[in-house]
Amino acid sequence: MSHFIEVILPLAVARTFTYRVSETEFNFIQIGARVAIPFGKTKFYTGLVSSKHHNQPTLYEAKEIHQIIDEKPIVTEIQLQHWNWIASYYMCSIGEVFRSALPSALMLESETIISQKSDFFVDEAQLSDDEYLLVEALNQQSSLKIQEVVAILNKKNVFPIIQKLLQKNIISLQEEIVEEYKPKLIRYIKLVAEFDSNQKLEELLQILKNAQKQKDILLAYFQLKASEKNSISVKKLIEFSGATSSVVKALIDKNIFEEYFLKQDRVSFSNSEKQNVKLNNFQTKAFHEIEAIFSEKEVCLLHGVTASGKTEVYIKLIEQFLSDEKQILYLLPEIALTTQLVSRLTQYFGNKVAVFHSKYSNNERVEVWNQVLNSSDKAQIVIGARSALFLPFQNLGFIIIDEEHEQTFKQTDPAPRYHARDSAIVLANFHKAKVILGSATPSIETYFNAQNKKYGLVEMHQRFGDAVMPEVELVDLKDSYFRKKMNGHFSFTLVDAITEALANKEQIILFQNRRGYSPVIECMTCGHVPQCPQCDVSLTYHKYKNQLRCHYCGYSMAKPNICQACSSIDLTSKGFGTEQIELELKTLFPEKKIARMDQDTTRGKYAFEKLIDSFKNREIDILVGTQMLAKGLDFDNVSLVGILNADSMLYFPDFRAFERSFQMMTQVSGRAGRSEKKGKVVIQTYNPVHNIIQQVTQNDFLSMYNEQLYERQLYKYPPYFKLIKLTLKQRDFEKLKEGAMWLFQVLQQQFDFPVLGPEEPPVSRIRNEYIRTILIKIPQNKSLLGTKKTIQKILNSFEAVSQYRSIKVGVNVDFY
Repeated sequence: MSHFIEVILPLAVARTFTYRVSETEFNFIQIGARVAIPFGKTKFYTGLVSSKHHNQPTLYEAKEIHQIIDEKPIVTEIQLQHWNWIASYYMCSIGEVFRSALPSALMLESETIISQKSDFFVDEAQLSDDEYLLVEALNQQSSLKIQEVVAILNKKNVFPIIQKLLQKNIISLQEEIVEEYKPKLIRYIKLVAEFDSNQKLEELLQILKNAQKQKDILLAYFQLKASEKNSISVKKLIEFSGATSSVVKALIDKNIFEEYFLKQDRVSFSNSEKQNVKLNNFQTKAFHEIEAIFSEKEVCLLHGVTASGKTEVYIKLIEQFLSDEKQILYLLPEIALTTQLVSRLTQYFGNKVAVFHSKYSNNERVEVWNQVLNSSDKAQIVIGARSALFLPFQNLGFIIIDEEHEQTFKQTDPAPRYHARDSAIVLANFHKAKVILGSATPSIETYFNAQNKKYGLVEMHQRFGDAVMPEVELVDLKDSYFRKKMNGHFSFTLVDAITEALANKEQIILFQNRRGYSPVIECMTCGHVPQCPQCDVSLTYHKYKNQLRCHYCGYSMAKPNICQACSSIDLTSKGFGTEQIELELKTLFPEKKIARMDQDTTRGKYAFEKLIDSFKNREIDILVGTQMLAKGLDFDNVSLVGILNADSMLYFPDFRAFERSFQMMTQVSGRAGRSEKKGKVVIQTYNPVHNIIQQVTQNDFLSMYNEQLYERQLYKYPPYFKLIKLTLKQRDFEKLKEGAMWLFQVLQQQFDFPVLGPEEPPVSRIRNEYIRTILIKIPQNKSLLGTKKTIQKILNSFEAVSQYRSIKVGVNVDFY
C-alpha cells in the first residue's frame, strides 16, 4: 500500500500538493507539522501537512519529500479548518493564507553551501584574483556560506564569481535547511564545585591576592549570592561590580567560574500585584445581560458610549473564562492601543498576558506562537492586532473585538484580504467560543445583525463615574474667514478654548486626518503641481525633511525652489496636514510642549509607547494627530478636543463616507472629559448644518443608523447586498482597458444582478500600473457560494486568454 500526504505550500495556488512518503514517515508525521519540499535541483520550500491518505494522484506523479521538520504539529487542525474557510470565503489560495498566518521565522529557508571538489586539480594560473581568494579559503575550510564569501571577497554580488568556478568544475553547491528562529540565551555563571568548602575558598583568595580586579569580582559574586536566591547572570555581576567582561572571562579560563546558558522569553510582563475590578451599577447590569445572552447566543454587541467603562466589563468577563481554564483573544484595531491595554490588564492578571503584532520581531512572534500552542500560563490572554487571529489556540473560549467598527480590521493587500472581525466570529464558532463586539459607534452591518436578533445587544448610555458627555461647539469656517476671525488654520473660538485649557493645566488633542505639511505645492504663475512619476497623484510636502513624498509608492524628491514647468519662484502650499498644525501651534504657544502622532513619528518599535506614556504622564500639553488618536485611548487630563476640518472626511468618494465620518468624529470627541472635569469639543467645518455633523453634536447614533440604512437599501449596498470588487492592474493602458471590458461583459452576461464598471478609481495609476475596478453587488436571495464559484470560473477563463494573462486580478470580498 502506498502512503501519501497532502501539503500546503506558501504559493498563490488554490490547491494542496500530494507527496509520497515511506510507511515509517507516514506513521511518524502528524497533521500540522512542517516538511521540507524539494524545489528545482537545490532549493527547498517549507510545506505544511494538511492530511494523510493512501490515494495516488491521477494527474501527476507524486514526488518524495526532502525531510520532516517537526516531531509535533506547529499548527492545530482547527487552524487548518479556519484557513480553508478564509481561502474559500475571501477567494484566495490556501497557500496565501498559510504564508500570511505563519511567522516568517517558521518558514524555513534553504541556505547555499559551497564546497571544493576533492578530485579536481586546480590550475591557479587560470583563476582571477577573486576566484583564487575563494579557492584558497576553501582549502582552509571544507565549506563556505554565501555570506562568508561576501565577507571574504568584500563584494555584494559574488554570484558571477561562483558561476565561473562552477563552470570550471572546481566547486559544487548544496542546500542546507536553516531554522531562522533562534532562542534568546542569557549567560550565567557559578563557582566551580571544588571551591564550595571554606578551606578551598581561602586558598582561592590566596591565589588571587595579586589579581585585585579578579578578587573584587569574586567578592561581588558572593555579595550577590547572599542577597539573591536566583542564578547570577554575567550582565548583573558586571553591573554590580563595575568590572569588565574580560575579568569574568579570565576567571572562567582559570576554571574558577563556570559559565552556562539559560533560555529566556524576549517579551514578558512583570507579575504585578493583582487588583480586583469593581463595576458600578450600569456596568454590573451590562455584565449580567451579557451573561444571559451568552447562554443563548454566540455573539454579543456591547454598544456603550465613549468612556462608559467597557474595558472593566471585558476584564470581569475575562476573569470568568480564565476560571474555566480557557484562552482569551483580545483584538484591537491599532498597535498603538496595545500599550495602554497591556498595562491595564497586567494590573489584574499579572504575567498571564501576551502580545502579538507586526511591530514585534520574528523571534518574539515565534515565542508567543509557541506559548499559545503549548497553552502556556504566560499566554492565557493574547492581545493583538488582526494577525493575532492566526495563532494556534488549543482551548479558545472568549474573543473580544474592541472598536469593532474600525476599517483597520480589514486586510487590503496582499491576499488574504480578510476581515478580522468576521473571521474571528467564524474562528469562535470552530472553538465553540463566545465573542463580544465592543464599540461606541458600531458598524451599520453589526448593529443591523443585532437589531435582527442574530447577535445579542447590550447598551451602556452613561459614562463611568461622574464623567458627563463633552459639550460640542461648531465653528462655521466660512463665517470665521469672512469676519477675519482666523489665526492660520485656527478659529478664534478654538484658540480661546486651547488657552483656557492650558491655563487650567489641562491637556488638548487636535485631530487632522492628513499627515505631512500640505498635500499640494502649486506654482502661482502657471498652476503646475509636482506629480509622482509612478502614480497619478500629487506629491505631499513634508517640511520636517524638506521633501515632496508620494504616500502610495514611497517616491520622494527634495522640495524644488523653482517651478519645474516655468521656473517661477512663486510656489505656495495648498491644504494642511499634521506637520503644519504642529508648527502653527509652536508659533501660537511657544512655551508649551507640543507633539505629533502620525505614521511619520511612530515608525520605531517603541515610538507609540513613548508618545502615549509622555502624554499620560503630562509631559506633553498638546497632541496633534491623525486617526490613530481616535481609537480607544484613555487620558484622564484631556479636557479639549479640536477637529480642524470635519469636511475632508465627509466628501470622500465612498458609500461609507458618512458612517465613517460620524464614527471618527464621535470617537475623537470621546477622548475629552473622561474624568470629573467636563470636556469640550470644537469642530471646525464649512457646513455646520450637515446632517452628520448635527448627529455628532447630539451624539445621535440611531438617527445616523436609520438614515444610512435607508440609503443602503435604496442604492443596493450592505447589509442588504454583498459586495465583491475585482481590481485589475497592468502597465499597458490599452491592454488593461480591453481586458477589463472583456471581463465586465462576460460577468454582465452571466449575472442578473448589478455588475458595475470597469471604473477608474480616484487614484488610477500606482507604481506605474494602471488600475480598473469592477463591482459586483450580490442580493441576499442569491447563493453567495454559487456566485463565487461562477466568478472564479470566469477569472480562470480570463487567465487562459493569452493576451490578458499579464493582467493582475485581485479579488476583494466585503472590501469595505
